[in-house]
Amino acid sequence: MRSGTVAVIGKANAGKSTLINVLVGEKVAIVSPKPQTTRDRILGILTRENYQIVFADTPGIYKQRNALTGLMMKTTETTARDVDAILFVHDGHAGVREEDTELMKKYAELGVPMIVAYTKIDIMQKERIPEDVKAIFDAGVTADVYPVSARKGMRIAQLEAAIAGMLPEGEAFYPEDIVSDRSDKFMVAELMREKILLKYEKEIPHGVAVVVNTFEKHENGTYEVNLDIVCEKKNHKAILIGKQGAALKEVASFARKDMEKLLGAKVFLTVYVKVREDWRDRGSLMKELGYFEE
Repeated sequence: MRSGTVAVIGKANAGKSTLINVLVGEKVAIVSPKPQTTRDRILGILTRENYQIVFADTPGIYKQRNALTGLMMKTTETTARDVDAILFVHDGHAGVREEDTELMKKYAELGVPMIVAYTKIDIMQKERIPEDVKAIFDAGVTADVYPVSARKGMRIAQLEAAIAGMLPEGEAFYPEDIVSDRSDKFMVAELMREKILLKYEKEIPHGVAVVVNTFEKHENGTYEVNLDIVCEKKNHKAILIGKQGAALKEVASFARKDMEKLLGAKVFLTVYVKVREDWRDRGSLMKELGYFEE
């Protein structure tokens, strides 16, 4: 049997979390079209008869803007050096620039086996694919490239086989029924943050953290969830709540439906909005909100 960890690396919005969800077969990471969707290292676990792949979904690569994004980038760099293989995810629809190939070479030169998933081929001109793949090879990237579409499931089986082939021989790390290392409580907070990312515009979603105060399962099988949405400014709080609480009620309703799908039970959800000014640049507040180095 083969078994190992695979760091999923790439720029923001390359489609890393979507690809992991498709490979694992269940939603283990939230998805939105905005940068900074993934903040933590989240493991997605795929178990087959002959191999187990432990995917480490990492924050997207972009320029550091505050202490939180600095911590996120450090998480990505540390993860890439502590795995059996690297899956570099590139947004094929966005084209291939010199900065993209330089980034690929940076990780390929770590001495860890690496392949490139060239994603979103379902929404781009097909004749561009071989041109871009050639550009990647011509730039000196020493890694095989697999054009795929996670949304359409195109060439996913071939990519999975290639990833499994990079892993060392060894026993499985996790039982076969485990698909993530994260708890239901963690996923409830992430689902709330996902809906905020999808509903609100501009900077507001990026300055939001979600803290679950109560996560309790009652004897009748229902769940009670009480959580805080933490933002950085008073005017952000007003926008999050909306006129007569309409915006908050809508986003909470969307989140609750996904929570019930995750937990397989009815959820009674209570949501509050609180202000913690500039929390993304204050180490003590980041730790309080659950963002800290292991």
